[in-house]
Parts: sequence; structure tokens; C-alpha cells
Amino acid sequence: MLSPRLSIVPQGPEFSQIVLGLWRLSSWQMSAQERVSFLEQALELGITTIDEADIYGDYTSEALLGEAFALAPHLRQQFQIVSKCGIQFPSAQKPLQTSHIYETSAAHIIGSAENSLRNMQLDSLDLLLIHRPDPLMDADEIAEAFTHLRSRGKVQHFGVSNFTPSQFSLLHSRFPLVTNQVECSLLQMAPIYDGSFDQCQQLRISPMIWSALGGGALFEGKTEQSRRVLLALEKIAVELEVSTSTIALAWIFRHPVHPLVLTGSSRVQALQEAVQASHLQLSREHWFDLWRASTGVDIP
Repeated sequence: MLSPRLSIVPQGPEFSQIVLGLWRLSSWQMSAQERVSFLEQALELGITTIDEADIYGDYTSEALLGEAFALAPHLRQQFQIVSKCGIQFPSAQKPLQTSHIYETSAAHIIGSAENSLRNMQLDSLDLLLIHRPDPLMDADEIAEAFTHLRSRGKVQHFGVSNFTPSQFSLLHSRFPLVTNQVECSLLQMAPIYDGSFDQCQQLRISPMIWSALGGGALFEGKTEQSRRVLLALEKIAVELEVSTSTIALAWIFRHPVHPLVLTGSSRVQALQEAVQASHLQLSREHWFDLWRASTGVDIP
């Protein structure tokens, strides 16, 4: 069973629907060879898209991925690479950065993208995202940076992360965006109701989903909501003979917006369960059973 592939916009880039999220890569304590093996196992599952960001792992994750590509150069062309920029914070890696800010000036976007390419030992990024909406965002200036990077072949496509529909519309009016990476899970259903998924359907854009399992909170049962959801997940998982994680992800995949889902685990089994979820079509009854468990109320 392989991850499906889909174009995230009409006639746009084609990514695997399961995306290998590497924001925890530095904490996995893998050797460079172990990172190569992990990437190869992802490829065997049809997972060909990687999600990174300049700040991940305290500014170290991209370089760790680059070390794996240097050790196995044949892997570079088999993956679509997504990265992000726009957040800055004090770090030993950034001695001149004295405060936590959002930075979306053209100079910073261009410099960050070029630095990401160096760190990951790439010639081009498939997709660059603005990591968080910047209150000082100048849409014209960002469009200028995007145009510069695309014209020089350094970035192929552009999008955003965590943008509201109005923020997305503003930047999209200046430069064509191909995705909005947002948080969504059975513990966080905001994109379904705040207009984010509506906008994606309207524009025929597939969103990318982060924290699809609530960062693990879905299975910890520390809140009344998570306990309700876990009981509902377990009941359906037994009925369909799959894991609770598979059901939780299948709930997201059931949405007609055709989302891509980021993983966040170093376990190959977690990748396998995500792939299985992408092939599992939950019934409407099951979907709404889980919705009721999350909200704690019946539908109107």
C-alpha cells in the first residue's frame, strides 16, 4: 500500500498525500546513515514529500537532512522538498538575533530560502511557505521576493502556513499560492468552520495539515474531550480492524478538500498507519460519531 499522489492545485505540483514531517528530526538522535534508511523506508511507502522549516530543531533540522542527502545523493531527486521561513528567535545558531519576531521582508525571505538550499544541499525547493502571518506583512514585498526566487529557479511554488482566509486572500491577490498549512485534528477543528477549508475548496487548493493527531494528546486522555474522542476512536478501530491512529487520520482525509497530512514520528509503523488511513473511506456515520465525540454535542 502506497501513499496516494495528488496535484495540490489544478495543473500544479504533485505531492504525496502523506508528507514526511521532520520538525522533530534533531530529537530523534539518528546517525546520518539512519536518516538515509528512514528516508528510503518512507519512499517504499510512496511518501515522496518532505516538510521542513528553517527554525526546526533550533535551526539544525535542515542541515541534518542535508547530511543524509550528501551521503545518498540519489535520494535528492526522489523527494519534493517543502520548507518555511518567517519566524526568528534567539538561538546559539543565531547569535545576532536578540528577540522573537516574525520577519517577512523580501531580503529575509530570499536569504532564508538560499540558506535552506545550502543547508539541505539542494539546487531548488519545490515549495516555500511563509511560516506564520506577520502583522507587518507587506503583500507586495513578499510577492517581490517570491518572484525573485522563482525567476532564478530557486523555488518552484509558494504558499503559507497558519494564515486566516483573509490573510491568504491578500497575499494570493499579489502572487498565486498553492497551499495553506493549518492545524487540524479531532481536537482542533477550526479550519472546517473558520473559512479555511471553504476557501481551499473554492480555489481548488489542497491544504496541508499539521498536528493531525493533536501532537499525541488525542491518545493521552488528559481532558474530557480527548477521553470522549479516544473511546469513539477505539470503538470504530475495533469495528474496522485498524489502529486508532489510522481512524483519526482517516477522519481528516474524509473531508472533500483533499488534504495532505504531515507525519511527525520516526516510527515506520506510524508512516504505515498514515498510508493506510489515506486509503480508508470512513462512512458519514463514523465521521459524525467522531465529530460528536469531539464537540460533546449532537448536530443541530
